[in-house]
Amino acid sequence: MKVSPDWGWQRVLLAGMRDALSLPAWIVCLSLVGVGSLARDVGYPVGAAVLSTVLVWAGPSQVIFFASIAAGAAWSAIAFAIAFASLRFLPMTVALLPLVRRPGQGVLMQIVIAHFIAVTTWTEGLRRLPALAPQQRASYFLGFGGACVLTSCFGTFAGYYLVGALPVPLAAGLLCLTPIFFLSSLSAGVRHVSDAVAIILGFCLAPIFERAIGGGFDLIISGVLGGSLAFAWRQLSRRRKA
Repeated sequence: MKVSPDWGWQRVLLAGMRDALSLPAWIVCLSLVGVGSLARDVGYPVGAAVLSTVLVWAGPSQVIFFASIAAGAAWSAIAFAIAFASLRFLPMTVALLPLVRRPGQGVLMQIVIAHFIAVTTWTEGLRRLPALAPQQRASYFLGFGGACVLTSCFGTFAGYYLVGALPVPLAAGLLCLTPIFFLSSLSAGVRHVSDAVAIILGFCLAPIFERAIGGGFDLIISGVLGGSLAFAWRQLSRRRKA
């Protein structure tokens, strides 16, 4: 939805919600159906499942939380595992906050904005926010992220009561929606040749490191290496043109 520079924050907020509800929010919603079913398997009430979505709002971390409880892990170990799994949001936050930060914006507002940063909101934010006026970006992002969280709560609630009703292949397929949408959003947000190079290198390096390293570190290493090579290639291209 196109946002006019003269719109007030309320209208911009609604525009962000409408854009999220056009598709991205529902992708996140479906990917969190499994969290609700897992919470029920563990024996937690539906309110706890939905609250975990509101407070954590990270499918992998929520899965770690409920799976660790089922395994009888210590709370300190669960907290450490979730914190470690959430480290991926740090570079996302560092990359996105400069787009929504404006003069006079308090620390509390920045913390609230950071809470809404996830894979979907990060990719869509990087793609959509630069086209908005700086004073509109925070309202738009809060509307976008708020709509994603609300639909995710609905997905968690539905998954709690759909446990056993969904075929296993379908339930597993729902978990793949977020990475598929993430890749689609990244491809749609390509602005430079180096962006495409980074994506291609990620595709090429991921299976190599998965075989050589594995253990969950393969994606991190292939991403850092592929992105660094693409960045170096872009810098060399700029120097040649200069």
